[in-house]
Amino acid sequence: MSGGSSAALYDWSVTELTDGLRRRLFSPGDVVRALLEHIDRVDPHIHAWQLVDVDGALASAAICERRLQAGEGTDQPLLGVPFGVKDIIATAGLRTAGGSPALANNVPTLDATVVARLKAAGGIVLGKTVTTQFAYVDPVPTRNPWNLSRSPGFSSSGSVAAVAARMAPVALGSQTGGSTVRPSAYCGLVGLKPTFGRVGRGGILPLSWSLDDVGLIGRDVDDVALLLAAAAGPQPGDATASRRAVADYSRLPHASHRGPRFGLLVDLLRTTDSVVQENVLDVAQRLTAAGGAVHEIASPIDNATLFAVHQVILASEAAASHAQLLADRPAAYQPRLRAFIQVGELVPAAVYLAAQRVRRQARQLIGGLFSGVDCLLLPSQPDVAPAFGTDVAAALQAPWSLLGLPAMSVPSGLSADALPLGVQLVGRPFREDQLLAAARWCEGVLGKLPAPPAWAPDAGAQAGATSATSSEVS
Repeated sequence: MSGGSSAALYDWSVTELTDGLRRRLFSPGDVVRALLEHIDRVDPHIHAWQLVDVDGALASAAICERRLQAGEGTDQPLLGVPFGVKDIIATAGLRTAGGSPALANNVPTLDATVVARLKAAGGIVLGKTVTTQFAYVDPVPTRNPWNLSRSPGFSSSGSVAAVAARMAPVALGSQTGGSTVRPSAYCGLVGLKPTFGRVGRGGILPLSWSLDDVGLIGRDVDDVALLLAAAAGPQPGDATASRRAVADYSRLPHASHRGPRFGLLVDLLRTTDSVVQENVLDVAQRLTAAGGAVHEIASPIDNATLFAVHQVILASEAAASHAQLLADRPAAYQPRLRAFIQVGELVPAAVYLAAQRVRRQARQLIGGLFSGVDCLLLPSQPDVAPAFGTDVAAALQAPWSLLGLPAMSVPSGLSADALPLGVQLVGRPFREDQLLAAARWCEGVLGKLPAPPAWAPDAGAQAGATSATSSEVS
């Protein structure tokens, strides 16, 4: 196996871990301990974790081990696999603060739907990852593992940094604008925002109820497909989970009689910097040379219009979601979020309704883009990861969040200064099977990125070995 020795278990993918666990090459406890030791070495430099549940993860690993010893759990595809959880997603018995002092004492009694489903599949909650406050854009301490002077991408920063730095094999994020796709691209990962409703959103602290969605983050397409297979589908008591049929995402085709057909959105390509443009055009050439078909197309709706509609809806719904808590604890809100909510309070109902009408019309028009193509191809990011403490608008990702379409980032190489680049694939609603198959094909053509050099196996000394003194890492 490519994972190497047990000393580097933290570097193994979900596919490798599940295979090794079934073959009894190591135990779930071995995996959790390897990750905890790696977190102690690495996270003082990255700051990806808000809270690491050492005792809970080890206790869950022991339960998984007993099931494996008894020959049980064959129906649990993630048995023994640890995962991180963004701190806006509820975890029973484990504080969920949304990055805010206003909820510092919030300990849910129930898991969010997505957490419950991953745990039912045998997954182990490793801890809570850092998020911007209520998943908006105020700064956080998390660093990009590829370059500590760069941003990991804000809202789902802790989740992507934890996976990129090999502190968790996979993690849960969220996306309201671009907070799964963009950070995944900045950190060299695969990040998927499913179709709105494909995964239940129950138990997620709201920012915007018609835009918020779950994000699935991993190091390759197969790992993200395994997460979606466990997370997707109807859930008793969660009206946000669609009852639409769910494919077996864990069984992606290894090959096809033809390469996928991509629609390259040239109008969006022009909005990015030259490094990104050159990378996407190079990707298009490589996909074509490998047997795919790339057709240049243009959106029927100006992207700036879609982004403006997204922002109107987001501001209005954020104001409604946070009205009471902001009134009770105004000092607990960080400046940019507080200002954005206050702007949302000024949006007239007529403007909000007009934005929703444009949204419905856009859904109908955008559907025509998929005529003759399997998925859309566009940049995941406008530039390489920006300087630490700064962020960029989600204009490349927000339209798909607005329209509820599945979108994902696939790594597409490194820039001249060794920072990750990614391409974004957008699919038809509820056709994650088709989208994941195309992404896997792209991954085969483009290759996978290695671990960021400083956090690769046996490179802990390069990072500076520093032990955390508490299970609370901030």
